[in-house]
Amino acid sequence: MPPIFGGIEAGGTKFVCILGSGAEDIRAETRFPTTSPEETIQRAVDFFRQQQKEHGELSAIGIASFGPLDLHLNSPTCGHILSTTKPGWSNTNFVGAIQRALALPIGFDTDVNAAALGEWRWGAARGLDTFVYLTIGTGIGGGGMANGHLLHGLLHPEMGHL
Repeated sequence: MPPIFGGIEAGGTKFVCILGSGAEDIRAETRFPTTSPEETIQRAVDFFRQQQKEHGELSAIGIASFGPLDLHLNSPTCGHILSTTKPGWSNTNFVGAIQRALALPIGFDTDVNAAALGEWRWGAARGLDTFVYLTIGTGIGGGGMANGHLLHGLLHPEMGHL
């Protein structure tokens, strides 16, 4: 039996939670409005708890979130949504809340880097090792890859948060 993973796309207006073993094996999905951090994160946790009852234990959860985010592993606020325009979400310990509730390994990156990774794997950036991904949605964002690696650290392009 292949491992089962959870995914969260945390957007400024809606959350999408998904469960499956890969792109061709989506077992469950839900969407709901982004409200307060407490309410929204709890809805995601409830979804994954229910799905684990039906489909078995998850191996890990990947989170793609609006930002700006602290992605620096040695930072005391790693996993937090930082100073955002989304009311109530500034300084939210997003990864910590999911980790405490579900006790699973968590992967965390910006929504635009996750989209860039998807384009690299399945879309318009297939075969490229360096590219930029731009999006206009609730906000303006940018992500990308350089030499086959997602942009992070000092080069992380929080383009929509200038």
